[in-house]
Amino acid sequence: MTEVARNADIAADAPVAAAIPPRATARRRSAKPMIDRYRWWEVVGLYAGIALFLIFVLSPFIEGFLVSLKPLSQLFSSPYSFWPKNGSFQAYFDMWRSVPALGIHIFNSLFISSVVTLIVIAIVVPAAYAFARFEFSGSGLLLGAFLAVNMFSGAVLLIPLFRLMRSLGFLNTYWAMIVPGAAFLIPSSIWLLRTYLMRIPRELDEAAWADGASRLYTLRRVILPLAAPGIVVVAIMTFIGAYAQQFIFALTFNSKTEFMPLPIGLFGFFGRQEVLWNELMAASFVGILPVMIVIVFLQRYLVAGLTAGAVKQ
Repeated sequence: MTEVARNADIAADAPVAAAIPPRATARRRSAKPMIDRYRWWEVVGLYAGIALFLIFVLSPFIEGFLVSLKPLSQLFSSPYSFWPKNGSFQAYFDMWRSVPALGIHIFNSLFISSVVTLIVIAIVVPAAYAFARFEFSGSGLLLGAFLAVNMFSGAVLLIPLFRLMRSLGFLNTYWAMIVPGAAFLIPSSIWLLRTYLMRIPRELDEAAWADGASRLYTLRRVILPLAAPGIVVVAIMTFIGAYAQQFIFALTFNSKTEFMPLPIGLFGFFGRQEVLWNELMAASFVGILPVMIVIVFLQRYLVAGLTAGAVKQ
């Protein structure tokens, strides 16, 4: 009797075992993390490649930081020493005396980049949504024109931009750098965000319209939460681009120290007889520190935006 019951149980379990896919069984057996499945020499080679790549990317920053720790006389010694001898952070204190307005220059760069980012995001979000969702005549030609704008360097358009800034009364103001900076960054931002919005299913828009939502309401309550990661990426790239392209506009459209950004302030370390390279490197690292803090802060929202808006509220 016991043997008969045992055979019945085996027969009952057979269809269940047959229903389990072989891949699912293999996944159960290989529950170890992917990194643990490599042999030890493969793991060593993987980390060695990553370390080599990081050294290649970070070596200019490491060298610049070490230069900021060296005395000026040690920078031109022969043979050249990579590691500083008797290094100190004295250059980080002396740079404020060499360029007294350095703090103003750093604030101006942050202010200009922040305003440019806000303007670009306010214009790019509805424009990218229109190009991603609507089909109208001339849309392809207009997108091609946006790419053509990016082919022109700011130096080529300095003379017409100068006349435009003068006619608007923007010379020697913050707007002389904000307006051109936003104009050059808007086309590429529209392309980037449009590509991201096209990956969001159109069925979400149609479901919102079926519930009686307007276009603006759909954009604000349905699309924007899902597009938060793309918007954050566009904001980061815009902020970095605005921070980097201030030199040529400030040099042409401004002559007042109180409106000069950081790239112009770094010119104060170039003297007629010598260049204060250690203080220049120190000022450069201090200048990019706020940008790094902003990027790290926004990256938190980039990760959080991956799941934002997934649930209808």
